[in-house]
Amino acid sequence: MKPTPSDWPRMSSAVVYKDAVAAIKWLCDAFGFEVRLKIEGDKGQIEHSELTYGEGLIMVAQETPESPRPWKRTMRSPKSLQGATTQSIMFFVDDADAHCAHARAHGAQIIEGPATQDYGKDHWSDRSYGALDPEGHLWWVTQRLRNPPAV
Repeated sequence: MKPTPSDWPRMSSAVVYKDAVAAIKWLCDAFGFEVRLKIEGDKGQIEHSELTYGEGLIMVAQETPESPRPWKRTMRSPKSLQGATTQSIMFFVDDADAHCAHARAHGAQIIEGPATQDYGKDHWSDRSYGALDPEGHLWWVTQRLRNPPAV
């Protein structure tokens, strides 16, 4: 497998919002993402954006049902689908409890509070919480407590 471009992870996700401008601000304020790139159109709508968290990267896209590109017309925010979600996004933090408190203070709807999942001595142990952002995307925020033993 050839290497990826030097500033891109092997895999990234695009998250679609009805109000991408507000979503970018919220993701930075509540979750700690940083804007790497934001391209705005003539009317202030987001044409393309890239947000980073450590070495992770997501793209935040504007819902555009009137797009001339057929695939873009089908992409929707959970807010447009009565809260239905088709994916969840997970990222690692250093302190899940502190991150959860910060996200809650910025309006995240915590659907599952921080809890430890221990998969046994032969596997890993994580502390995670689940949150919905203002448009209903599901996020899992995880702190690794124990790695599996080396084989």
